[in-house]
Amino acid sequence: MSKSPTNHRSPWDGADNAALRVLANQNTPTRVMGLKLGRTPASVQTQAARLGVSLAPPNQSPYNRQRS
Repeated sequence: MSKSPTNHRSPWDGADNAALRVLANQNTPTRVMGLKLGRTPASVQTQAARLGVSLAPPNQSPYNRQRS
């Protein structure tokens, strides 16, 4: 069985939320965010949705559209 993350089932505090926002602005992958925050990737995604933080890379166009 795999080991639980360090902050497993602990509530998110202001410092965690601030770190999540900074990592999202730096275009960090969700899995890496989870490792740095001691959370699961699913937990990171859920908290980002609650905070209204986008985890989508800002430098990619949607639906693989090519600029002309």
